[in-house]
Order: sequence, then structure tokens, then C-alpha cells
Amino acid sequence: MNKILVSLFLLSLTACSSVDDEFADIDATSSLMPKGETYYDLVSLPFPQGAMIAAVYDFRDQTGQYKPIPSSNFSTAVPQSGTAFLAQSLNDSAWFIPVEREGLQNLLTERKILRAGLNGNKNKLPQLNSAQVLMEGGIVAYDTNIKTGGAGARYLGIGASGQYRVDSITVNLRAVDIRTGRLLSSVTTTKSVISKEITAGVFKFIDAQDLLEAEVGYTSNEPVSLCVVSAIESAVVHLIADGIWKGAWNLGDSVTGLQNETLQKYWLEAHSEARVSARIKRG
Repeated sequence: MNKILVSLFLLSLTACSSVDDEFADIDATSSLMPKGETYYDLVSLPFPQGAMIAAVYDFRDQTGQYKPIPSSNFSTAVPQSGTAFLAQSLNDSAWFIPVEREGLQNLLTERKILRAGLNGNKNKLPQLNSAQVLMEGGIVAYDTNIKTGGAGARYLGIGASGQYRVDSITVNLRAVDIRTGRLLSSVTTTKSVISKEITAGVFKFIDAQDLLEAEVGYTSNEPVSLCVVSAIESAVVHLIADGIWKGAWNLGDSVTGLQNETLQKYWLEAHSEARVSARIKRG
């Protein structure tokens, strides 16, 4: 009996310590959104011959997906801030200079107020920049439970189990030439959203009347907003790489630019190794 009580005490301490360790890694203060691998790919691309002015009017959620009951009947499954995420990604790259279009009416109103303060002197107020490239697209799919699974074992009331679920976000991004309406490049990227749960417990009768029960567990859900950002950043990198491949825009230095590891990695994802090698040799 004493051994069982000691074991229960140690299991309780282990569970409490595990929970404390998890909370120790959580920072309660506000901070910048974490940067993923796709962000560092975005900022490590070679420099362009010249940055292009890009307009983003709307980058909508086109999935029509809502969170399942009982979470909510009205909350959408993905964030509705795709336009903001895309504008940020374009701004972080050295290839595009985004201009404000989502809040264009507010900008025009403020310019009217400013123009009134200038007593009608229009020469003191510069014109708005016109875009060279129009960015279109949206979050086109959110597929849930594309893969689920788990495993567990229990012996004499003592056991552990784990299970996981994988969702998928799909993003489409298109670059359109303002002058001609020509589609310069179009890419579609996907990002997995991974959720997992690990539990361990004891459920055992010590004697005819005394029941020992203890449980410890851990659940991890990948933030959907970070997955959307990652998919959009990946789409921007693929768009830039595809535009270079097709000659829609040019590298600042083709000699060193073609040797860029990030550019070659994304080319290999879209094309065969033989075609990429031939493209690099041609310069």
C-alpha cells in the first residue's frame, strides 16, 4: 500500500511539473508575430533589377468554411485578414512596393482634407502612385481532417495514447500587368495545420474498494493565422521565382542571383532538376 501511495505522489509531482514547464515557455506579454521558415526564404531572395509597385485590393477568404459546432456557428475557420498578410509579405520582400488600396476611400478623404488646408494649391500635394502590378487571389480552400490517426497501449490499467489531425490551407496568388491585363504569373500553395494530443494515465483498483486514477496530457494546435501567413509568404516567393523563370521580371545581377540557394530551391520544387540546371547555365 505504501509503495502505491508513493507512486501516486510521484506521478502527481511529475504531472504538475510537466504543466509548470509548459506554462514557463509561454510569454504573457505582447510581441511581434513569430517568423517562420518561409519568411526567411522571402528575405533571402536575390535583389531585383527594380522594385515594382503592387496594388492589393482584396485577398478574400473564398473557402466558405466555418468553425464546427460547438466552437461557433458563425466564426470562420480561417482569418479574414488575408489582404493585410499579403501586403506585409510584399513589403518584406525587396521585389514589390505595395500601395494602399484596401483603405483607398479613407486615403482619398484625408487627401481632400489636406487639400482644403492648402487653400486649393494642388501643386503642394503629390499625386498618388499608380501600380504596375495588380495582386489578385485569395484563400481558396480549407480542408479539415485530411489525415487523422493515433496509437495507444494499456496494461493492467496503466497506459498512454496519442492522436493527431491534419488540416490543409490552400492559397492562390496571381500577378496581373496593369497596362495589358496579362497574367504574368499564378501560383497555388498549401500549408498543413497540425493538431496533436498525447495522454498517459493510471486506472487501477488497489483493492476491492480503493480506486487509483491519475492522468497527464498535452495538446498542441498549430495557430491557423500563422499557417495562413506561411502559405501567403510561400506564394509570394513562388510568384517571384516563377516570374524570374518566365522573364516577367529580372534579377539585379543575373550572375550571382541565379546561384541563390533559396531561388534554386523553389525552382526545383516547380521544375525538374535538369531544367533548373539548364536555366542556370544559360544565365
